[in-house]
Amino acid sequence: MTKQELFENIQRKKSFLCVGLDTDVNKIPEHLFDESEDPIFEFNKAIIDATADLCVAYKPNLAFYESLGLEGWEVLERTVDYIRENYPDQFIIADAKRGDIGNTSAMYARTFFGNMEFDSVTVAPYMGEDSVTPFLTYEGKWVTLLALTSNKGADDFQFMKDEETGEKLFEKVLKTSLKWGSDENMMYVVGATKAEMLTDVRAIVPEHFLLVPGVGAQGGSLAEVAKYGLNNTCGLLVNSSRQIIYASSENDYAKAARIEAEKVQIEMEFLLKQAELI
Repeated sequence: MTKQELFENIQRKKSFLCVGLDTDVNKIPEHLFDESEDPIFEFNKAIIDATADLCVAYKPNLAFYESLGLEGWEVLERTVDYIRENYPDQFIIADAKRGDIGNTSAMYARTFFGNMEFDSVTVAPYMGEDSVTPFLTYEGKWVTLLALTSNKGADDFQFMKDEETGEKLFEKVLKTSLKWGSDENMMYVVGATKAEMLTDVRAIVPEHFLLVPGVGAQGGSLAEVAKYGLNNTCGLLVNSSRQIIYASSENDYAKAARIEAEKVQIEMEFLLKQAELI
């Protein structure tokens, strides 16, 4: 998917919502285990059907699938295939946080782009250019590079300053990675719980898309993210996981998920109109 196609989807749906499919076998409604031989996929399918017209992206977190072994990988593949077959306009992100020496990263890239139909994969930048560029060799595919995360431990390294320049580590990551890709094949993870820092991020990467987790259950403000992060092609994919997919643990879980997603979409439509992007 191209950057322009992604922006057109945002304009058409009046939404820049990414729904995180962090499907925890211990949290999905219990009745699914009695009614289905494939309860995790049935849960994902129902959530997708209920929200697909309200969002532009889905982000399966691979840890929730890998923890189940082969069964989990099979569910992940069925989920991606279902989205591709039924909602081909969706941007699908593998939240895998990969990144290793070049030949290993090339195998990871083959996994997600060659063997599975993901549009992007989250990649850790710590090992540098040769750990990232193998993911950038696939036409129409994206790297979503970790830049400024929303977890507490982000303070351990990401805000460390260069004594000579005063440059923070996350700023160094942004500036250095500009040499590896472009705003047509690279976006950045920037946590919503640090929304005020989006000003500093945008000073370095004004045209790139940003994947923003932390809105909803983690307490990030959508209005603040839009205030500091929107650009002339929207430039934001705001992820919400738990608030949407676990809105109910009863039979109405899909309906409840839609209600929560619609609340976010309505606010996003207002923010896009306010920014004169739709």
